[in-house]
Amino acid sequence: MSKEEKKKSPLRRGAAFLLTLALVLTAVFLVANWQKLNFDYIRRYFAYRTLERNEDGQVESFEYDGGVNCTFARMGGDLLVCSKSGVRLYSSGGTEYVNQTRTLSNPVVSTGGACALVYDAGGSSLYVYRDREEVFSYTTDAGQSILSASLSAQGTLVIATQASGVKGSVTVYDSDFQPLLGLNISSRFITDAILSPDGRTLALATSGQTRGSYDSQIAFYRMDSLLSIAGGEPKPDALCSLGNNTILKLNWTSEPLRILGENALVLLNTDGSEAGSYSYNWRHLKGYSLDGDGQCILLLGRYRAGTEADLVAVDLKGEETASLSMDRQILSLSTAGRYLSVLTVDDLTIYTGDLEAYHITEDLQGARKVLQNADGSVTLIAGETARLYLPD
Repeated sequence: MSKEEKKKSPLRRGAAFLLTLALVLTAVFLVANWQKLNFDYIRRYFAYRTLERNEDGQVESFEYDGGVNCTFARMGGDLLVCSKSGVRLYSSGGTEYVNQTRTLSNPVVSTGGACALVYDAGGSSLYVYRDREEVFSYTTDAGQSILSASLSAQGTLVIATQASGVKGSVTVYDSDFQPLLGLNISSRFITDAILSPDGRTLALATSGQTRGSYDSQIAFYRMDSLLSIAGGEPKPDALCSLGNNTILKLNWTSEPLRILGENALVLLNTDGSEAGSYSYNWRHLKGYSLDGDGQCILLLGRYRAGTEADLVAVDLKGEETASLSMDRQILSLSTAGRYLSVLTVDDLTIYTGDLEAYHITEDLQGARKVLQNADGSVTLIAGETARLYLPD
């Protein structure tokens, strides 16, 4: 080893030691404080750094076209606005990507993966959007109407229709919107249909009578079994009765299947067994969101009228994990990822999954609707304007 190399060796060893020490201390700090670190703030900074902001550092609001009684959904980072007269898609900064005139008597909007779905409940038209453009449209045959439709995370589409001669018909389309199978049910009325996250199981919500009494049921069908049946009405692979608990909404973004009922939240496995349930205990369901990671949010009140209610977080075993008493009028609530946003007449509060306040603001600018984003940001929607709100 040369004299020059001998002189450099202690410096190199010292530098290596200091670098190693710094990495170790950083790792210890992260392990000890990871819950306190706001990584989503960093995500938001890089995702929205190019958007135009006002003097308070917030993203400027933009006008949307749609009129009264619009329905809204987040499609990636964009805002989908649907009214009786058409469908429009805006970026977070207000750039308009889609502006289509449509006639929709009862517009319904939902999302699945990178796609958004718009259909006319009780009508005949359905549209799917992806990559900021329409990629599929569907119109029922004469005499038929759309009961419900849903998109899986993989982009698989399920449409339930009312058809003459049967009590319900279901068609499943693959991610390229080619029909995979059709299913006709004559024994019970279909109210909703949804595909499991892995695409292997189809669940139907049905209503009818069992031994003279009203009965809601969830029927599970394995897709491979349905594809092998030549014709006729197939028998479900699993069946679960919910009694008089009328089914209001299905969500199957993860296991188990989340079933919002009129009297209770029910969680079912694909074999029909109950993973858990949560009874409202005679309280009235005044609001809900089933889209959170690992939990459902319910707003329950003793009386239909009035502002007093309980905001309840329920895990996927049917156990109450947190609750808050609310005594103000709640205009809107929304969940995504680990966040819940609650909009009242006075303020917006963003909560984490344990219902601990993450951020509060009174800067509402007339907002009457909120959509939560998984990174902690929210979209605030007023009568004619919308804006992306970024918590500090």
